[in-house]
Amino acid sequence: MAEQLPVPTTTTPTDKMYPGDSKGTVQGGGFGERSVPGSTGTLSPSVVNQLLMEFLMYFGRALLVFYPVYLTGYLGLSVIWILLCMMLITWWKKNRKWKDIRIGTAMNFLDNETQVIHNELKTLNMATWVHFPEVEKVDWLNKILLQAWPFFGMFMEKLLKEKIQPSIRLSSPYLKTFTFTKVHFGHTPLRITGLKVYTHEVDKRQVVMDLHISYDGDVDINTEVKPPITAGVKSIRLQGMLRVILEPLIGNAPLVGGVTMFFIRRPTLQINWTGLTNLLDTPGLSHLSEPAIMDIIASLMVLPNRMCIPLIDQVKVDQMRFPLPRGVVRVHLLEARDLIAKDTYMMGLVKGKSDPYTVLRVGNIHFKSKTIQENLHPRWNEVYEFVVHEAPGQELEVDVFDEDTDKDDILGKFRLDFGEVKKEKEMDKWFPLDDVSSGKVHLKLQWLSLQTDPGLLVETSDGCACAMLAVYLDNASNLPKDHSEFSHFKKDGKHTKEAKFTRRPNNPNSYVEFSIDEQNQKSKVVFASKDPVWEECFTFFVHSITNQRLNIQVKEHDKKTLLGTLNVPLSRLLNASDMTLDQRFLLERSGANSQIKMKAALRILTLEKPEPKILLNPPPHPQPQPLQNPPTTSPTPSPSPSPSSYPTPTAATLDSSTNGFHGDYVHDRHGSFLAADGQRTAPSASAHIRRFDSQSLLSENSIASSRFDLTEGAPYPDYIMNHQGTFGEIQLTVRYVTLRSRLIILVNSCRNLFACSKDGSDAYVRLYLLPDQSWKHRVRTQVKKKTVTPVFNEKFEFEMSLEEAGTRKLDLAVKNNRMFHTRERKEIGMVLIDLSQMDLVKGFTE
Repeated sequence: MAEQLPVPTTTTPTDKMYPGDSKGTVQGGGFGERSVPGSTGTLSPSVVNQLLMEFLMYFGRALLVFYPVYLTGYLGLSVIWILLCMMLITWWKKNRKWKDIRIGTAMNFLDNETQVIHNELKTLNMATWVHFPEVEKVDWLNKILLQAWPFFGMFMEKLLKEKIQPSIRLSSPYLKTFTFTKVHFGHTPLRITGLKVYTHEVDKRQVVMDLHISYDGDVDINTEVKPPITAGVKSIRLQGMLRVILEPLIGNAPLVGGVTMFFIRRPTLQINWTGLTNLLDTPGLSHLSEPAIMDIIASLMVLPNRMCIPLIDQVKVDQMRFPLPRGVVRVHLLEARDLIAKDTYMMGLVKGKSDPYTVLRVGNIHFKSKTIQENLHPRWNEVYEFVVHEAPGQELEVDVFDEDTDKDDILGKFRLDFGEVKKEKEMDKWFPLDDVSSGKVHLKLQWLSLQTDPGLLVETSDGCACAMLAVYLDNASNLPKDHSEFSHFKKDGKHTKEAKFTRRPNNPNSYVEFSIDEQNQKSKVVFASKDPVWEECFTFFVHSITNQRLNIQVKEHDKKTLLGTLNVPLSRLLNASDMTLDQRFLLERSGANSQIKMKAALRILTLEKPEPKILLNPPPHPQPQPLQNPPTTSPTPSPSPSPSSYPTPTAATLDSSTNGFHGDYVHDRHGSFLAADGQRTAPSASAHIRRFDSQSLLSENSIASSRFDLTEGAPYPDYIMNHQGTFGEIQLTVRYVTLRSRLIILVNSCRNLFACSKDGSDAYVRLYLLPDQSWKHRVRTQVKKKTVTPVFNEKFEFEMSLEEAGTRKLDLAVKNNRMFHTRERKEIGMVLIDLSQMDLVKGFTE
């Protein structure tokens, strides 16, 4: 039984009392009580009045309902009138109900507009270019594919029968009669739903494209494994993003040296089987067949594997297929907060907590963190390292699960492109989880570059790697057919008696196994060849170059017997030219002339820091400004003042300890110009130029690439450096709309702006909501040309909760829209508003 908490016995004159209600007797009596039935207490006047009012209202409603019936009978009217009135009343109630539903749906859409539209677009299965504006629509390419599809089918038929079929027969003695009896790729061609071409952050001698492909083909492929066993496929559905790289670009025909294709992420695949393989469509086996085929595709065309087509002889296939990685990302999985409680008790009546763990995945590599029992704010403090082959392109996939005995529940997920980490060099922030109502994960990500300078080597004892080893396995030659070929010898070189009666095996089915301490990787199996060709690449993390060795074992596939070994000390690579060994190695415990050809490259991991910002020292004796108190030298930033304390966007104080508004953001700020009245002398003096550069009009915690500033570090125009006085004012309206969960910012106008030319300034306003400062979070107004009093009247909306809005800072800058060919800075002034100091619901206009 639940225990009831004590309730105060005092009542107020407005408390409602109904017949049958009871209260304990209060000594002394009075008007605040009435008696329990059977007692001698009296009712209070307020209760009597309440009962009379309710009785009169009940009588009035009854009279209103029955009087029309009485009136109809009194006047001798037909009963149809009563039925008609009842139908009208029923129709009115039903119509009102649907109206309320429509209004509720509209209000719900208004509150969750972005999510509703996003979900509807998912159900429509629309093309990629609809979701992402930077992806182009390429109907012309789909028309070409439609025209060329029959010839592609002819090519695939020849490839399957002449190349794939012999390989399948050699893979197993049970498949010696395997035959493709019918190959038809249907009439539905592959479709390109979107094309994105990268023009930034790529080499000038290459073209990088991302093709969003979708294939729902009516293929008809039949095979005969062994009479009467048949198998086949009658339809395939494949979706994914294929990256195509054209490199190197050359000055002669065919203008491109080669074509490289690969999937950055594993595509999705669905297959409809026929024949004996139709059993794979059953629920118990379907999840086994398609992942197995996806593993085969991943071994060919999912990073780090690539499909390469050289177009000229000068291009080396090994360099095209396996270039060195772009770098390494070190991921610190720190903690999470506000996770959803998935565990319940008493048939869901009582909510518990969750047992969260995290899975981090990059391509085919994934790690699982430890499980924190019954905690919605877990702390992991674990470190993982990932090799990055393409940035931008490759993504870090983070999935948070609740561990259960039967099936683990998803607690949220998010994706992060490594291109952002490469640009920022280091990121330490909370990432909100998608597809859930609440939950964030705290990650620290560091970009490590690959260097060939041994002087940068720093070995640590915290378990983090100090170097990376990339191994390109090319081929082997003269492998023994079996272990007995080199083990059954006497000391005089003659065969033993046992070896004479042993049946000589066919050429070996071989593979290579690499290991560095506990890191193990295997190559694919090459069947029936003494000179196998693998052409595969492997990467390893190195923790101690002086103590670790690369162990290589060539093994026979069926019996797992040893065909040869090789040990390479990593210190040998440290002293080699370019830290690279590219040669044939003689195998030990193998045939007399057994060799393996491979290339091993060692690279030192160097932690990259964000690029240093241009910050020059201020003058030794700065004068404080009357419009703002000097900031303290404490490392803790003080709250930003309200807009009223910034009568002009350039009213700031010079301080040698903080160099601007907030000391903790100084290391991320770029040098730019800030005017201050009464502190200007001739611009020719270098000391005063340093003072001007020590103040920044750019946003706190910002970087030049996020602002697309092509003149970073460029000089200021003379007319700005010679200016005396204010740079102008801007009028803003900021308010929070609770009904729509939107933060509304209205940029009204500016006045008395600094004139960058004799006709005025081509002004526009740029906004960020800190701490979001990347390019995609940047918004701006239209340009108002040749004026010092521009009127914008432009509204910007940001979807967020009121609590989140109270933690943001509004970073606003007024800029002059000068042409790109000029090497001059374009900032006029800035305003920084701490929204935590404002009443956002009431709003303000300053």
